Formats: sequence, structure tokens, C-alpha cells
Amino acid sequence: MFLSIPSRLKGILALLIVTLVWGTTFPAMKDLTAHFSAVWIILVRFTMAGLVLTPFLWRARWRDCLPGVLLGITLFLCFMLQLEGLALTSSNRNAFVTGLNVLVVPLLGLLAGKVPERRIVTAIALAIVGLFALCWDGGMWGLGDNLALTGAFLFGVYVKLLEVLTRRASSLMVLTTVQIIVVALCAGLWLVAWELPYHPVDWTVIASAMQTDVVNFLYLGLVATAAIISLQTWGQRHSSANEAAVIYAFEPACAAIAAYFWLGEVMSWRSLVGAALLIAGMIVSQWISPVQRRAQMAAERCPVMPISHN
Repeated sequence: MFLSIPSRLKGILALLIVTLVWGTTFPAMKDLTAHFSAVWIILVRFTMAGLVLTPFLWRARWRDCLPGVLLGITLFLCFMLQLEGLALTSSNRNAFVTGLNVLVVPLLGLLAGKVPERRIVTAIALAIVGLFALCWDGGMWGLGDNLALTGAFLFGVYVKLLEVLTRRASSLMVLTTVQIIVVALCAGLWLVAWELPYHPVDWTVIASAMQTDVVNFLYLGLVATAAIISLQTWGQRHSSANEAAVIYAFEPACAAIAAYFWLGEVMSWRSLVGAALLIAGMIVSQWISPVQRRAQMAAERCPVMPISHN
């Protein structure tokens, strides 16, 4: 029965699973920030995932590896900013600010001098009011929120890159594996160059914390990274950028539910209203007319041919 489902619908279902799992990573990572710095979490998480996926690099082609490097560097910066912000604010608040990444592409057009459509103006207004309501009970806007917002911007760039590069790749698993390994390498280099020289490590404490948090790390490394990034890469190849963005808009809601059961974080009624306005803004920003949707689907039926390097 699953085989008879159109590829586009399979892609949407894949991204729905990705979004649900992503929501659970916020409380899991929040737990880890009590014992580990951002770069340590990224290093362990992506090293585990990279080791599991390494066999897919057998006979890999450079045309899949080079885009993977670009995606990996971008994704590393996204996670660093997100985790540094998460250590300074609540899981719920970080998730909703991060979710603003779906507004990045329209805002880039605005900065380039392009007159925004009415839906974009509405979406930005909803997002601003939503952020104000969300921050009303959670304290003033701070450094953690700035870091999360910068991470959201970079994640929007990452999603756009992923949309383009997955359609040109001859092997999605090579592309996925390379970007995950690059994230781990970037984390290792950051640790050696910036953290260890200024913050000596007590390896006994690290080993003890690893044992305490082994379940979180296994979940983040094997499920939320190795499996889910692979599924995301496949799903975005078979769905449009607008569809992906609308689905991703529900990630903060999934994170809020997970934070309630995982960490006991409770949102006030003002925060709930703000969260609802943020999600509404994200969805409105991606809303397109039936005519535009048909044109988009027609364009997707004409696949982009990989560039030949022969």
C-alpha cells in the first residue's frame, strides 16, 4: 500500500516524522546543557551518527561530497548557536524563536529591495506580536534569544541549500553522511582550538557525565541525527520548499509538548497565545495561491539534471 502513495506525499509524511522527532530534541539537549558545553554535545552526537553512516561513503563521488561539506559547515553553525542559546533560556522559548527560520527567505527578499507580498507583511506582523507575547512571561529578550534568532536565520539558509543540493545529488546517503561527518569535524576543531586551551577538562567528570546522559546521547546520535537527517534529506527531495516550511512550522509545538512531559516546563496563557501567533505567522508566510501551487508542481515535474564533470 505504501508503494502506491505518490512520491510527493511520501516526502510530506517523511518530513512530518522529522518534525515530530525534532521537537523532542529540544528537551533532550536542554538536559545535556547542564553537564556539557554546546560543542561537546555536537561532537558526541554527530560522531556517533557519522560512525553509523560511514559505510555509505564507499565509492562516493566528489560531486556529492563537496555539497555535503557546505551543508555540514552551515549545519554546525546552526547547532552551535541554537545550543548556546538553549543553555541561557527555556526549551520552549528556544524552540519557538528557532522556528522563525521559515521567515528567512522572504526576509532576504525584503532586504534585497523586493517589495514584500501582503502575506509576508501579515506573517511578520504575527511573528512580532507572537514573540512579544511569548517573552512577556519569560523575561526580557536576552543573549540566549539573540543566539537562537541568529541560528534560526542560518537554519533557514540551510533548508534552502538542502532543497537545491538534494535535487542535484546522485546519492542522497553520501550527501547526508558527508555533512554529518563535517559537523563532527568542525566540532572537534572548535573544541581543540577554542575550548580546551581556555577551559581545561576533567576527563573523570566527562566520563561520569557521559554515563549519566548516555540515553540522551544515543537518542540524539542514532535516532535524531543518523536516521532523521537521512529522512529529512530524502523528504525534501520529494516535496516543495513551501510544503517543507509549513511542516517545520509545527516543530515548536512538538517541542513544547515534549518539554512538558520531559522537563515539566509549563507555558502560561500569554505564552500559548504568542506561540499560536508565531505558528500562524510561519504558515501564512508560506501560503500560496492555487495558481502558484500548480506552477510550482509543474516546475517540480522537470527534475534538475546533475551537472556532469566528465
